[in-house]
Amino acid sequence: MGTVLIDTYLCNSCATCVELCPTVFCLDETTGKARLVIPDPEITDAVRQAAAYCPEKCIEIREP
Repeated sequence: MGTVLIDTYLCNSCATCVELCPTVFCLDETTGKARLVIPDPEITDAVRQAAAYCPEKCIEIREP
């Protein structure tokens, strides 16, 4: 089990993470920034891909 962190300061609201993994990421209605749909999502290949393709590199995955 790991942790997914999003640096909302760096997020540019491009929604790449949402397109790649909509079950884990969404855009906050108030800020327009990426956020997690659920607090502790399973770290899947789709989550790793979303982090890898984020143009601002604001998604960090911490695995034990």
